[in-house]
Amino acid sequence: MRLRINTPLAALVDEDIECLRAEDATGSFGILPGHAPFVTSLAISIVSWRTADAEHFCALRGGVMTVADGSDVEIATREAITGEHLGTLDNEVLARFQADANTERVEHTETMRLQFNAIRHMVSRLKAGADTGAFR
Repeated sequence: MRLRINTPLAALVDEDIECLRAEDATGSFGILPGHAPFVTSLAISIVSWRTADAEHFCALRGGVMTVADGSDVEIATREAITGEHLGTLDNEVLARFQADANTERVEHTETMRLQFNAIRHMVSRLKAGADTGAFR
């Protein structure tokens, strides 16, 4: 099989592999040669794959994985870091990815709260004007 892992800025991995292990919202799963066509949204997780001589790891900040023709596995992600030490990737990189995702979630929530408050304020001002008969 051929594995490609791409971010918006770089092609991190492009190599032949024997098998792959990844994780989505339903849990962990494996991909072997001849797999059916497949599309899934990956969680913040570590993808591992085996080549003829070693096992490799890559921490992903989510992404989309597709399997085509039973031999082409492609992962598109916002951010990824490859490494040979699973412990380092698990402890440091995934913790940073989770913290970044939590920060983005809080910022998004605050932005939406400000927008809803602005809309409520505009609607309340429009309703007050409608009662005076000035605008019909």
